[in-house]
Amino acid sequence: MAGVSNTAVLDPMSLVVALARPESLMALGAFAACLVLAWLMVWGVRRIFNGEELAILLGHKLIDGVLFPVLLLGLTFVARIVLTQHQPAPMFAVLLPVCISLVVIRLGVKVLQVAFSNAPFVRVLERTISWLAWGAVVLWVTGILPLMLHELDQISWKIGGSVLSVRTLIEGALTAGAVLIVALWVSAAIEARLLKSATGSDLSLRKVISNTVRALLMFVGLLMALSAVGIDLTALSVLGGAVGVGIGFGLQKLASNYVSGFVILAERSMRIGDMVLVDGFEGRIVDIKARYTVIRAFNGRESIVPNEFLIISRVENFTLMDPKLSQTTIVSVAYDSDVDLVRRLLIEACASQERVLKDPAPNAFLSQFGADGLEFTVSYWIADPENGQLALRSTINMLILAALREHKIEIPYPQRVMHMVSPSSKAATD
Repeated sequence: MAGVSNTAVLDPMSLVVALARPESLMALGAFAACLVLAWLMVWGVRRIFNGEELAILLGHKLIDGVLFPVLLLGLTFVARIVLTQHQPAPMFAVLLPVCISLVVIRLGVKVLQVAFSNAPFVRVLERTISWLAWGAVVLWVTGILPLMLHELDQISWKIGGSVLSVRTLIEGALTAGAVLIVALWVSAAIEARLLKSATGSDLSLRKVISNTVRALLMFVGLLMALSAVGIDLTALSVLGGAVGVGIGFGLQKLASNYVSGFVILAERSMRIGDMVLVDGFEGRIVDIKARYTVIRAFNGRESIVPNEFLIISRVENFTLMDPKLSQTTIVSVAYDSDVDLVRRLLIEACASQERVLKDPAPNAFLSQFGADGLEFTVSYWIADPENGQLALRSTINMLILAALREHKIEIPYPQRVMHMVSPSSKAATD
């Protein structure tokens, strides 16, 4: 292997002897200066750009983002070029791998934290990346890693027209992980930029753009990773045909839900924040995924509705065109009640609430002559149905009840007349 033979394998004993030389102390001093300079540069960038979209680069502190180790790596590389012009500095053979390891760990950890904030496996992946990065640094500094790669390259086999080895598989897996992490980073940055200060219909449209960009980046990253392993991508055409047949026969519902999700987000018939009534379940849309929509009711319950159901079924959207919503209450009073007084009390009870709109104003109507009394229908409008409807209706009903009792207006009970016929009367009739 030419790559292995050209790699400088470090002798641990010679490295220890070299660390005691003055040039090594000079390299350590330069590295300390690089640390301070990188810290100051990150501090300056944080003063200028301090947003959530830069959380991966800047982090929550000055040194826990990706920018600090990247700047440290660049400054250390420049210091190595400057100091090694006249004499060698073996210390950089340790410092540079350490900086590279810091970049890998910070990049992987921060991207995973942003992309999968609540996933339980994130902590395991973070520790795995840290152990792999520091282990690679130790093996490289001691000179064991190049020898291991050379031996792993000797274990190979032929698959079709390609020759694969253990080293190729390991490098392909690492390349796939790096590409996917970068794809997640880019998609997270795009999503943070698109969803920033977006509301209503803009939020739904930007959500579908964000999901589409993430899916495309992940797909391109997967293709690049497969190509890095050495797999011929033309062989995927057979797999694509099989997947198409599977979707046609066995995955119709799943494919329909995904297509329906993109249709809903694209045409904006339902948006995040809308109040809807679906199959008797009323609530607010809190999230629209590619496959399903989450609707949260006023009591905190959440309903996960497949997107296909929202396309093919009747859905009442209370906030599609106008957020205003009308509510009604039916009240029955005795026939001898003052009709004008009853109407005034009903209207005043509704108008006393701040959530009830003044335009259109609440109104009360004598809707019908009931079997037990006069039936009035009081109607009023609200502009914030997302804040709840039952509580307001209950408050108005209690105010109406108190006003009717205060003015001695009777609320009639249902009355029924029963005729009882005695046996003697029935016999006389016959």
